[in-house]
Amino acid sequence: MAFADNLKQLPKVSHLAALNLLDGEGAVAATTENKAGQAGSLAVYNHLAQLYGSINAEAAKKGLELYAEHTEDARANPGKHPNIDRLIGIVERGDVLRVKQVFAV
Repeated sequence: MAFADNLKQLPKVSHLAALNLLDGEGAVAATTENKAGQAGSLAVYNHLAQLYGSINAEAAKKGLELYAEHTEDARANPGKHPNIDRLIGIVERGDVLRVKQVFAV
């Protein structure tokens, strides 16, 4: 399935303003906001956190499947898709990121 089709299957994220991704020491490693250009990644990362409890290697592999055609583009063009690059790095290094939801007001 294409990324757009996969997004339609994921839980809605309209209640979220952002997700903070926390490293092992609790520092914010990245933030994904609920805005144009990031809303799809917000939905993917939120879904992965719900399924796996964190963004670990197993979750990252699932995320790369969900990104579908964009994963291949990210592998061919490092830096073009930072949210996908992060998942590729997690798979390669075995990192774990905790996810903290930031709710919309």
